[in-house]
Amino acid sequence: MSADERTTGRADDRSTARADDRSAALPLHRSASPPPDRSAALPLDRSASPPLDRSAAPWEPRLVAFCCHYCAYAAADLAGAMRLDYPPNVRIVRVPCTGRVDILHLLGAFLDGADGALVVGCLEGDCHFIRGNLKAIKRVARARALLDETGVGGARLEMRHASAAMGPKFVEIVQEMTERVRALGPNPARRPAEGGP
Repeated sequence: MSADERTTGRADDRSTARADDRSAALPLHRSASPPPDRSAALPLDRSASPPLDRSAAPWEPRLVAFCCHYCAYAAADLAGAMRLDYPPNVRIVRVPCTGRVDILHLLGAFLDGADGALVVGCLEGDCHFIRGNLKAIKRVARARALLDETGVGGARLEMRHASAAMGPKFVEIVQEMTERVRALGPNPARRPAEGGP
């Protein structure tokens, strides 16, 4: 027997042994009886169940929070790690810096159906990109003015600040904004097909 044949023979033996080990570990579920009929447990007459009444559910505002990566997003993560509860209707959008949030992003959130929007960045003077949050303050002020002009309402948009260690503060910011938007009602710019009251 040559060296190649011995190597090949050993490899074949090992692969066969591995296959035998795997098949021995798998449970065999072969029974003489067929599997139980699970369709009998399901109701066949679906007209007997009442339709879901979605209008009876209380309206909850949809919020979008643009959070800077270094501070506000870290604060939201800390709030989650601390198991602090905040409204589940908030969608967090992580941005590198709040200075990168454009007026079009803010107005687009309202056109896409958001009832309120938050921009949460680093503490003033502590921006990782030097002046990013100062630019965001100006953009949010301009977007609020545009929302007032269009009838949506500038009170639906807010700029706030939180450091990475302010998990409870982030929860407080989100809860305050949710209550404010709930009092204002649904976004008047929301398209009818998107729902709402």
